[in-house]
Amino acid sequence: MRGEESEPVLDVAGLVKNYPLTRGVVLRRQIGAVQAVSGVDADLRPGETLGLVGESGCGKSTVAKLMTSLERPTAGRILYQGEDITRLTGRALKAVRRNIQLVFQDPYTSLNPRMTVGDIVGEPFDIHPEVVPKAGRLARVRELLEVVGLNPEYINRYPHQFSGGQRQRIGIARGLALNPAIIVADEPVSALDVSVQAQVINLMERLQAEFGLSYVFIAHDLSVVRHICDRIAVMYLGKIVETGTDEEIYEHPTHPYTQALLSAVPVPDPARRGRGERIILTGDVPSPADPPSGCRFRTRCWKAQPICAEIEPPLAVPRHLKDAPDPVRHDSACHFAEEKQQVTSG
Repeated sequence: MRGEESEPVLDVAGLVKNYPLTRGVVLRRQIGAVQAVSGVDADLRPGETLGLVGESGCGKSTVAKLMTSLERPTAGRILYQGEDITRLTGRALKAVRRNIQLVFQDPYTSLNPRMTVGDIVGEPFDIHPEVVPKAGRLARVRELLEVVGLNPEYINRYPHQFSGGQRQRIGIARGLALNPAIIVADEPVSALDVSVQAQVINLMERLQAEFGLSYVFIAHDLSVVRHICDRIAVMYLGKIVETGTDEEIYEHPTHPYTQALLSAVPVPDPARRGRGERIILTGDVPSPADPPSGCRFRTRCWKAQPICAEIEPPLAVPRHLKDAPDPVRHDSACHFAEEKQQVTSG
């Protein structure tokens, strides 16, 4: 695995983000909090791609904003090369933010329609003028467009003159402008056609190899995540419930929620269809303002027992699986974790 023996370039521990719920018009008082992220632990190693998957509303995009310092955490730490960036302000924070860039989900709304492509890609140089001298910015912008597969002559065009896939390439070029070490990609292909998704993913893989980038790749499409990611973290209602390599997660999932997600992935090979059991989850996802006690998945889990409401299972190798083979023996936050063979695409 890429970066397996290296120290993490990004290390997240105990990450919490709460948004206050208030009542009143004039004298607003807090009556509760939406627990968007509740104690997330994760690490990213040089040259590696970490996938973050889960249903809409599970907290993936909030984690992206916290990692890129667009939001401040309520608690926890984010270490970039050993330095806690949650404690930084001013110039120190600005310097670190150069190295962790964000590629947004929707290429139709993340690009300013009043700016030319050249201005969009070159805007980071206005914030960090030390990266490229003013006289060399035009050449650098043209170079970035060429790197992502766009004609440098398009520099004076506007976003509406491009397709969705081309717009996302512009967003990636903007993300590369400051020579970052990490790119956090928040569902970068979900708004694109399937054929275009493959082109953008192949581009990201090529750029990673060329520039030594580390990716945090956020998505809800499990087939896309498997194609590009080295390790995967599965989120549910603000918490990571299972982590492992692509083989561990896709071939030997042990958490019931992961098993349910994978059972919904279409199987393109007719000979393999029908081998896996389709798991239908009942009930709705609980509100993050009032999550269940103990295991947050227990209200929809077919394995739930009284202990699940009383004790929250830690994200670790379950004791009863410590002697299992390597692909099965990985971190899973479930009292009753067990291997379930999956038949998925890929």
